[in-house]
Amino acid sequence: MLEMVTEETWHEARLIPTSGINGQEEAERRATSALLAVMSAVREFGAAIVRPLGAPAGQLSTFIEVPFALGDRKVIPDGLLRTSRAGKDWTVLVEVKTGAAELEKPQVESYLEVAREQGFDAVLTVSNQISPAPGAHPVDVDRRKLSKVCLHHLSWAEVLTVAVQQRVHRGVADPDQAWILGELIRYLEHPKSGALDFADMGGSWVAVREAVNRGTLRATDKGLTEVVSRWEQLLRFTALRLGRELGAKVDVVLSRKEAAEPAVRMAVQADALTSAGVLSGSLRIPGSIAPLQVVADVRLGRVTVCVDVDAPREGRSLTRVNWLTRQLREAPKGLRIDASFHGGRGTTSELLELLRERPEALLDGQREPKSFKVTASSPLGAKRGTGRGSFIDSVLAAIDGFYGVVIQQLRPWTARAPQLPKGGRTAAEEAGLELSTPPQDLVEEPSEEDVDEAAAPVDLTVTAMPVAEPADGEDLVSWDDAQDRLDSERDVEQSSDAERAPV
Repeated sequence: MLEMVTEETWHEARLIPTSGINGQEEAERRATSALLAVMSAVREFGAAIVRPLGAPAGQLSTFIEVPFALGDRKVIPDGLLRTSRAGKDWTVLVEVKTGAAELEKPQVESYLEVAREQGFDAVLTVSNQISPAPGAHPVDVDRRKLSKVCLHHLSWAEVLTVAVQQRVHRGVADPDQAWILGELIRYLEHPKSGALDFADMGGSWVAVREAVNRGTLRATDKGLTEVVSRWEQLLRFTALRLGRELGAKVDVVLSRKEAAEPAVRMAVQADALTSAGVLSGSLRIPGSIAPLQVVADVRLGRVTVCVDVDAPREGRSLTRVNWLTRQLREAPKGLRIDASFHGGRGTTSELLELLRERPEALLDGQREPKSFKVTASSPLGAKRGTGRGSFIDSVLAAIDGFYGVVIQQLRPWTARAPQLPKGGRTAAEEAGLELSTPPQDLVEEPSEEDVDEAAAPVDLTVTAMPVAEPADGEDLVSWDDAQDRLDSERDVEQSSDAERAPV
């Protein structure tokens, strides 16, 4: 007797299927073809990818596995992009890696040589490696090979972020093209695609973490550079992930010198981890009140997130504290609020739970608050991978949670519009100036022709329009909701299109 086939065992037809991927080579070939085909088919998405690379506006043509001769050997890049405008071609060779595969220096340099010989404009690499700084490349190639050819890199996390932002937040004009882009997003979200999120602090993480805890970490220790690089990659991944959800370009805050010389940034982070056991960074979110700051204290096992807020510049001191606490109605009671004041360096600090009942506890005599710092501390995971109890997820959950209940709720203070005087009086009268005119000054001298006629008094009183009068425990925070969301995302990824046994 034939067994009944239920719908639960049926595979939904997909434009870009994940079934049949049985190795690294197949994953790379399919990911390359899917990405380049959708870039060509969905004009908005293709433009969003290549415009930052310097491509002119125009229809993209895409190809895979184009062979070239380089000396006495054949070189076959994974793909090629070309667009034309005003009779000029813009051509880029593409190299793709998926999963844990990393880009190799000899291969990248050979493609740079091909591009130079062919008069192409650039080489683009795509992998799960995240550059530690904007414009930096994961592979340190011979700089002489970049004299006539540009080298660009995109992580799969960046590709997915651009796809989601275009599909969900910016929109695609053609419904069919929107569906095609949605299929690419579905494909890249599937673990079999080989397009992975940042999920590992690296092989040196445990040794460096233990050295920090013992106080024995030194600048020359093996693995320090790798851990610092992984932290910078985590910051960039966090910015990409948050920007993906918000539909905005979230950036890691860098000084001008750090942006120009990534090695400077790496040296500062390495020194902080060695001397104080901390790693830190800031994220700039468009429209937010201030950058979100994060500090991972490996030695204390805490991750701290905070934001600086300028206090209102008018009103009583107590009113300024209440202005802040009113905006934090839904925030965890374990938040700490620090206040700095005009006319001195001293600060005060109290938990939000107390300030909701006694806002005056944050004040310092008659001094007016100048700014506030809102801070949340939560446990820092130790594991190198992902999941509850991991370093990566504890940082992601803290940033997601703090942004959701604190930063996106805060609005900067703005001064009220200038107010007209009350009670129908003028500004001068409000200031106590005497404006009434003596009666004798209002009487005109009679003329000879009109001796009997007195001048009529002139009323100079100004009547203002009435104006309506304005209406008047524990210091560790748990980001359970944010962590639940991370767990849910990973559960969906792992169970999505799960292989079912054939009937």
